[in-house]
Amino acid sequence: MKIIESIIKFSVFWYISLVVSSCMFYSMAGSIPAHINSIAIPIVENQTAEFGMSESVTENLIAKFNEENILRVTDEDQATSILHATITKVTDAPYTFTKEEAVTEYRFTVNMKVEWYDVREDKVLIEKNFSGWGAYGLSGDISSDGIDNDNDGLIDGDDNNEFGDPREFATSAAVTKIAEDVLNEIMTSW
Repeated sequence: MKIIESIIKFSVFWYISLVVSSCMFYSMAGSIPAHINSIAIPIVENQTAEFGMSESVTENLIAKFNEENILRVTDEDQATSILHATITKVTDAPYTFTKEEAVTEYRFTVNMKVEWYDVREDKVLIEKNFSGWGAYGLSGDISSDGIDNDNDGLIDGDDNNEFGDPREFATSAAVTKIAEDVLNEIMTSW
């Protein structure tokens, strides 16, 4: 009889522990305030001389939010929150060198300041700087340059999305990384 009672107590304890830990994980993962159900993403301001960055970053942000479908993307006059972003710096500089000091890899980096604003509460929810980068070599063919161009751990033949103009790909990788980081920050901050 004591063995059965012990088994029952252990089972109840295990079940309660499972439920409590599941609830803790859910609450630790964060949730967006209940009154926020939409987001406006106005065109990103570009304080750099890099042409086309505003459009590229804005499109990537909108695409990521639509992909994840956590907040409805809408116009500013209908939104319950607004995401303001400013590209503050773009660098395109040598990153790795040979022993003879010849450049083997360039790194294209985008820095951006983001502010997520709660319209109803009239307050800033997040104010943070983000950075994303992409790499490229001088060979002109990123599918065989020996570089992990988008920092996904895959190189050349193992990475099925490494193709196209090296600098354009690096730019796209940097912009995509920032959009993912902004979305993750919003999802996990609350």
